[in-house]
Amino acid sequence: MTVLDQTVPARAPWSGVISAGDTLTIVDVEGNQAVDCILYSAADIAVRYSAPETIAAQGNAYLTKGSVLRANTGAALMTIVDDDCERHDTLGGACSQESNTLRYGHHTKHQHACVENFLIEGAKWGLGKRDLVSNINWFMNVPVDPDGTLGIVDGISGPGKRVSLRAEVDTLVLVSNCPQINNPCNGFDPTPVRMIVTRAQAQTRPEPR
Repeated sequence: MTVLDQTVPARAPWSGVISAGDTLTIVDVEGNQAVDCILYSAADIAVRYSAPETIAAQGNAYLTKGSVLRANTGAALMTIVDDDCERHDTLGGACSQESNTLRYGHHTKHQHACVENFLIEGAKWGLGKRDLVSNINWFMNVPVDPDGTLGIVDGISGPGKRVSLRAEVDTLVLVSNCPQINNPCNGFDPTPVRMIVTRAQAQTRPEPR
C-alpha cells in the first residue's frame, strides 16, 4: 500500500517520519542526481545516523542491498532492502556555501547548497547546525583511490533507478536533493527525485467456520 508518493524538485529539501516496518523508496527520476540524507530516531533525535558505526559493522565504505544504516548507539535505523544502483557513498559529505567557496572560488558563495537545505528543513523538527552529522549520498559516485584520495565523478545511476529502505524504528529522514552545479555529482544539472513510502498489507485471518 502506498502511503506517500511525492516529487522533490531539483535543489529542494524534504523530510518525513517513516514508521517502523514501512519502506521508503528514493527514485532517481532522470539519472545522475545525488540525494544527501541524514537519519534520526524519531523518538530521540540524539540517536542519529553514524557513518563510522555503519561502515565498521559492515566492513565496507559503500552502501547497497543488505546494508544496515546504524545510529551512533550502534542500533539499526533502516535497512536497504532493494537497490538498482548497487553502490552509494558514505564519505563525500554535504556541500555547503563555505566548501563551494574553498573548492570552486568565491564567485560560488551565493549558491544554495546541501547544508543550507538541511538547516532549513531540519528547523521544522527542532534541529540546528549542531545536529548535522556525516550524511549518506544516495546515487553519488565517490571512488577511493589507492592513496586514499576521494574523487567526485560521473554517477553510476540512471533514469528511474531506485533504492529502498525499510525503517527498523520510527525514523526521521532529512534529505537535500543536491543543488551542486560545480562538479559531476548531478551531471552539472540538478533534477527532481521521488520519495515513495509503502506499507506492507496486513494479513487478514480467515473467519472461523
